[in-house]
Amino acid sequence: MDIIISGRNLQITDQLRELVETKVSKLSRYLPNISEARVDLASRSTKSAEDRQVVQLTLRANGALLRAEDKSSDLRSSLDAVLDKMSRQIERYKGKHWRSQNRVEAPEPVFTESQGDAREQVVRIKRFETMPMYVDEAIDQMELLGHDFYLFYNAETDNYAVTYRRHDGGYGLLLPELS
Repeated sequence: MDIIISGRNLQITDQLRELVETKVSKLSRYLPNISEARVDLASRSTKSAEDRQVVQLTLRANGALLRAEDKSSDLRSSLDAVLDKMSRQIERYKGKHWRSQNRVEAPEPVFTESQGDAREQVVRIKRFETMPMYVDEAIDQMELLGHDFYLFYNAETDNYAVTYRRHDGGYGLLLPELS
């Protein structure tokens, strides 16, 4: 497992790096096929002291992306809390039946991010490779990420689609058609 640690507004000391690597590497006990773990540590200037230290953890495993975040007044507390959240996410992920006879196997998606300045309105551009998946897989991935919508390549229609969470608790599916 590759562990990538980045910091914003704080110095990542060797001691802190070692602590993060030790704790994050223990997640491979629960999910042995983690290919990458990205840990983003940030110190913010906020009015609330409880929200100053932010830890975000993103795991890539078997084409799935798992993400957890926590804010507190102490970096170590945030790290422990985010690891607890990630452990619960891993359990949910493992509980899902991802493989069946009709599922399409595809390589793991690669996400890249860049700041866009081509237009004033666009403040951030995200590029990512996607793999063909079915609607239920896309909903599971959306839930694991904690998002309200999820763009995916629909294996049934061979086209892009968007699944989203409705206010009534259900899910919706957008299937674009060219006119």
